[in-house]
Amino acid sequence: MMYRRLLIVSVVLGGLALAACGSEPPPEPPAPEPMATGPDMDSLRAYEDSVRRAQEEAARLAAERERAIADARAILEQRVHFDYDQSAIRSDAESVLRQKLAILRSSPQVRIRMEGHADERGSVEYNQALGNRRAQSVLDFFTQQGLTAGAFQTTSFGEERPLSTASNETAWAQNRRVEFVITSGGGSINPAQ
Repeated sequence: MMYRRLLIVSVVLGGLALAACGSEPPPEPPAPEPMATGPDMDSLRAYEDSVRRAQEEAARLAAERERAIADARAILEQRVHFDYDQSAIRSDAESVLRQKLAILRSSPQVRIRMEGHADERGSVEYNQALGNRRAQSVLDFFTQQGLTAGAFQTTSFGEERPLSTASNETAWAQNRRVEFVITSGGGSINPAQ
């Protein structure tokens, strides 16, 4: 009898287990709701647009500043030329020096070496002295405009470093010059305001 009960209980339990396996699968989870397009979504889109515009404007301003710094560097390095056997600053050279002056005033950390040059005519000693006078006349111009002499250094190469080795007036005019070399503070150039 006991075996019979056990057999009946086993059959009933087995039937229940089979019935449970044969039932329908559990229902699928509900599909996600589509994104809202109400005021909250509009605010989020407006915020994202304003952030993007601000980033684009910052990139544009940074690129513009880099161009202005490159232009200022080019002005600082621009040569000035002199008349034959002269160290007086010509009007075209003064115009260039005034552009440099504005940049140097806004960039007090910049240091410049001014290198005087002469053409091949005259003795080596004379041309060395002439190159010195040319560099000194540029230094005098800057200090008369309020810049400190400590921001500058002068040297002369006389006729040793010609831009052109031809022996004609065009070549000589190129060689009568002062060149400007930024010796420190080049990373701190501020374009003139």
